[in-house]
Amino acid sequence: MTAPKYKRVLLKLSGESLGGGTFGIDPEVVGAIADDIRLVTELGVQVGIVVGGGNIWRGAAGSAKGMDRVTADYIGMLATVMNSLSLQDALEERGVPTRVQTAIEMRQIAEPYIRRRAIRHLEKGRVVIFASGTGNPYFSTDTTAALRALEIEAEVILMAKRGVDGVYDSDPRINPDAKRYDRISYLDVLSQNLGVMDSTAASLCMDNNVPIIVFDFSERENILKAVCGGKLGTFVGGENHDDN
Repeated sequence: MTAPKYKRVLLKLSGESLGGGTFGIDPEVVGAIADDIRLVTELGVQVGIVVGGGNIWRGAAGSAKGMDRVTADYIGMLATVMNSLSLQDALEERGVPTRVQTAIEMRQIAEPYIRRRAIRHLEKGRVVIFASGTGNPYFSTDTTAALRALEIEAEVILMAKRGVDGVYDSDPRINPDAKRYDRISYLDVLSQNLGVMDSTAASLCMDNNVPIIVFDFSERENILKAVCGGKLGTFVGGENHDDN
């Protein structure tokens, strides 16, 4: 597989993926992710990335313990900036030019998010990492991924999961007989509450026909395989999308 199926993609990484499933940032894990992203860029594919912050802070968890929800969400946005900078550092160590753009301005460490500038970076072969969510509380990084994918005109959202190889009809960690879907519609994801992404993000993708590939990236080179149209994970889309 050396011919990419997609020319421009939006990669969504959970914060937990950068910590290897534990609290904080694991440099070895981040380095392995950067290695896989480098392979994709070497094919000439333009890559935008949205990273969560759950390995450092979860706004919903803070709110549940009595913290003001808006404050808790802003702390979560700052956590995504820390993750984005760590991924940028790992990518540039591997010779991949990278820019971090933040929805909350912090000019000393990153660019402000400007759509036209982001697209220009992508056209020049730079990876662009979108940090601090949408810049607004109450919106998840899943919604950020859907929004940024639309704004940069990405052809697909690559929803990279750690240890989960697709979309199931129930939690495979609890139900050993859970069925994995090879393909599923946006409507089924929403109506069955399958947890691929939050409902706001899924609705945004459905309304604008942005396909999603949900896959396990913990196996090396699966990001590359997804970009090249390999058979893995679950394809989420409408009837007019061809995943072959």
